[in-house]
Amino acid sequence: MALSLANPCQRRLTFVPNAQIPARRPSFLAAAAGPLPVLGIETSCDDTGAAVVTSDGKILGEALRSQAELLRQYGGVMPLAARLNHEQAIDEVVAQALENAKVKESDLAAVAVTIGPGLSLCLDVGVRKARSISRCWRLPFVGVHHMEAHALVARLTNADIQFPFLVLLVSGGHNLLLIAKDVGDYVELGTTLDDAVGEAYDKTARLLGLDICKGGGPALEELALEGDADAFKFTVPMRSHKDCNFSYAGLKTQVKLTIESLNINGAVPLASASSSDRQSRANVAASFQVVAVRHLEDRCRRALEWARELEPCMKRMVIAGGVASNKYLRSRLGAVAKEHQLDLFFPPPRLCTDNGVMVAWTGVEYLRLGLYDPPPPVDEPEDYWVDLRPRWKLGEICRETSSGRPVKKNTEDFPSLTSQISQKKSALNAS
Repeated sequence: MALSLANPCQRRLTFVPNAQIPARRPSFLAAAAGPLPVLGIETSCDDTGAAVVTSDGKILGEALRSQAELLRQYGGVMPLAARLNHEQAIDEVVAQALENAKVKESDLAAVAVTIGPGLSLCLDVGVRKARSISRCWRLPFVGVHHMEAHALVARLTNADIQFPFLVLLVSGGHNLLLIAKDVGDYVELGTTLDDAVGEAYDKTARLLGLDICKGGGPALEELALEGDADAFKFTVPMRSHKDCNFSYAGLKTQVKLTIESLNINGAVPLASASSSDRQSRANVAASFQVVAVRHLEDRCRRALEWARELEPCMKRMVIAGGVASNKYLRSRLGAVAKEHQLDLFFPPPRLCTDNGVMVAWTGVEYLRLGLYDPPPPVDEPEDYWVDLRPRWKLGEICRETSSGRPVKKNTEDFPSLTSQISQKKSALNAS
């Protein structure tokens, strides 16, 4: 039964504290005679995704419904419209993924779904669908952290990525630098203080009048190829700060003022711009991109210093998230990795953006450890709600002390994924 969008706050939300930490049971994956299929569902923001991945890492089938037209229409994500689009697409997307995988719901071994972070109205759609399948077919249920899924999907495509490794997550809503110590065990070295790099790309693309139906980042990167990166001397953010955090608000302001000074009218599409106007836009795009990526380079170098203090054997780095498909970024961070003698890994570009594959694979990672929830009760009412986490820290926070050395501290708000898994493992070891 679909929820009314007229007043979504009328939903009865029932939170179950004990469900916040997954139950741990012996892994049935290890005991299985062959690879088992796991369904993953992703609806955290503006794409509806589903995929079936086997326990040995084979992608059987996937499907994705983009909301590109909505993004272009509204100039960004509108939560109510995004939710309605998810509701209209979810059944078809899941059915298409299963059909492409040549499996039925009854063939599945488990269901994984993104439960946070993200837009609550959107997360709601995917979780309800996943719980319905889990309840109907009595399948184990795995609630997935969206950013962990981005971090782990590279392990699906490259078996050489062993823990620990450094992770840079770059997307429209998040910048994160992490040490991945194990599945469910992360140390946060740096995060976004204001705007993420993907949001800065999107905003700049809109100001330049680019077609963002396929994303502002790809459109800006393409235009930047025509420009002079030395045309405008934008300031690299936070060079005087010796931490690993990110800030793109100041750079966005610099770019906005420059565009205004050039009398560039973003309401005029790039295709309609004069040759001189197009060149000016391309110069802004190229100059912006160099500085935006240089900020990432600076933070990564700092994070590597910290990471090797905490994990001296650090030899690998993963770049993930939607912006990780940017070719210029890949080239520049490849140079940083080489400079620090790190093996660098990227997911394939199609797995950098939000998708069901990364959720299904994260489900596999947890199922291998025996960390999953039982299926919902058969008589669970339609308005029953569990485990929705729009704001959810991934790991312990690492910050610099007065001596310049990194120290870890627990998150101060809702318990992070890492602290929850740690508590559960400690309880299991003590029992």
